[in-house]
Amino acid sequence: MSESAWNQRHQPAIGLDVLRLPLLGRLMRGRYGRLMLQAPFTLVALALLIDGFWGPQAAARNLATVAPWVHLRGIVVLVLLLAGNLVCMGCPFTLPRTLAKGLSIKGRRFPQRLRNKWLAIFSLFALFFAYEYLDLWASPWLTAWLIVAYFAASFLLEAVFSESAFCKYVCPLGSFNMVYSTLSPTRIAVKSQDVCARCVGHECVNGSYAPEAVIRVDEIPLGAGDERRQNQVAHGPSGALGCGTELFAPRMRGNMDCTMCLDCVRACPHDNVSLFTRSAGAELSRADSWSRRWDMSLLVVALAFMGLSNAFGMAPPYYALQEGLALRLGITSEFVALLLIFALGNLLLPAVAVVASAWLGRRLTRFRLRDSLRDTVAAFAPAFVPVGFGIWFAHYSFHLFVGPGLIVPVIQEFVGGVGDWERWSFSLDTNLIGLIQLIVLIAGYLWSLRLAQKTALRLYRRKALLGLLPWALVFTLMMLAAWQIFTLPMEMRGTLALFG
Repeated sequence: MSESAWNQRHQPAIGLDVLRLPLLGRLMRGRYGRLMLQAPFTLVALALLIDGFWGPQAAARNLATVAPWVHLRGIVVLVLLLAGNLVCMGCPFTLPRTLAKGLSIKGRRFPQRLRNKWLAIFSLFALFFAYEYLDLWASPWLTAWLIVAYFAASFLLEAVFSESAFCKYVCPLGSFNMVYSTLSPTRIAVKSQDVCARCVGHECVNGSYAPEAVIRVDEIPLGAGDERRQNQVAHGPSGALGCGTELFAPRMRGNMDCTMCLDCVRACPHDNVSLFTRSAGAELSRADSWSRRWDMSLLVVALAFMGLSNAFGMAPPYYALQEGLALRLGITSEFVALLLIFALGNLLLPAVAVVASAWLGRRLTRFRLRDSLRDTVAAFAPAFVPVGFGIWFAHYSFHLFVGPGLIVPVIQEFVGGVGDWERWSFSLDTNLIGLIQLIVLIAGYLWSLRLAQKTALRLYRRKALLGLLPWALVFTLMMLAAWQIFTLPMEMRGTLALFG
């Protein structure tokens, strides 16, 4: 298939070129554009480390707990929805990437068996388990060590492997951001497939670094005709890095695995790659959203269910369940009880739910012989993104809206002043918070139903309603469970000392 034919079939329409906007575009496209966003994030990370290790260990008065566990998470979901994966773009953990690449062993690739999302699923599970078991939200010291572990893991994997294995295969925060950035109204795309077809070096993915200066000449098409222009392409020691997650810009299907670092934009010698606006969630309704792999599908589905269990861990029924396990099964160890609850809720339940839905849908529609179970699950998996995002948004916005001003007195005390707790210890009206949560849950639920309906129509045609029913039931149960959890009293984590 030719590049242009592939583009017509797979590439969605692109909108406004964000990098052509005055000032903003110039800053983001510049050689140090990402550094300008990483620098303040790095200063914040250093402040969290200082306060986490040497500041007051009261969770409600320490930057290391208040900033990430109360404020940052709520801000992240808002940014993902409105602008895209700017959090990964400004990630401070990848700041030492250039130094690490200088140490990396050339040609060493991440092990083939690990180039999938199973590690990402495990790291997400491990992070949420550690958050609950170790009470990370209540321990500035442990949160600071978690930040240190992030810096160390990122640097080590960047130094050892040629690609950014930490971002693509390991990082739980990156996996969260990349899954839900598929809803965002921005994406990396190319302006002309013909230019990419004529490009020799594919610098967008390979970069333009070379130990010694090298100049290449590419003949680039000027338009629809046969006219060409010669474009000099310079490689050298100051060349730009290519895509760390090894995405080839003209064949990108969406935002999955894209950290929005813009290295592909800076490396392209023909000014053919940019950041464009698009319809929100455009890639989720396409048949080729992601690869038809179990790991990719279960990452998206498990993440949605993790939103339920993460919120459930703050509600009274969770503690009642722990007591029930102790009384009926004799499980008195908190570690074992929590591991059992999380394994069932975060891994087994989502796997059973999607496999059972796919099996039942194929059986009801009598399409068992056409599509495999794996392909059916992969087709419906993108529909879990909106309902999952709605659950996470409802949870994280609760923490943000309950204490939106608490970060101010914490910063005041961090810099040596007196915290004005009385002035900044306010909360949004609880009824308003509940209304926002309900609106977001319903919006995510309806969006997921719509995506599943489109998939059912594509797969089952006249029997689409029968094929949709199992998936609609799962989404409905998830939404109702989430709403039930959010109507219960929840722990005021990180703010207990102020509101308790």
